[in-house]
Amino acid sequence: MLNSDQTELDLPPPHSESEPAFGGAEDASGVGLCPQPRVGEPGEPVKKDLQHLSREERRRRRRATAKYRTAHATRERIRVEAFNMAFAELRKLLPTLPPDKKLSKIEILRLAICYISYLNHVLDV
Repeated sequence: MLNSDQTELDLPPPHSESEPAFGGAEDASGVGLCPQPRVGEPGEPVKKDLQHLSREERRRRRRATAKYRTAHATRERIRVEAFNMAFAELRKLLPTLPPDKKLSKIEILRLAICYISYLNHVLDV
């Protein structure tokens, strides 16, 4: 049974009866001469066998996990909150009538440009 953090990628690749349990060379009897444990053998940590996939496909599969999506959503939420706080701070520095008027982000930026231009003009006079 898979838990929410696992995907099919965490499962070891299936192997057939004719395929040796180890990835090493065989003699004529089918017995492995140089046993190398396969990925996902008991006692070994399960590793993702994604070498045959392109870099883009590996990235796409990694981003499809619930754990990745949750972490990404958290980072995005923090980024948006910081962005909104910066706009709020900038809004406090701009003179408007009435002072508590709600402004959109584009209005805040345009007003800031006009206010900076005005302050430059005042300094030049």
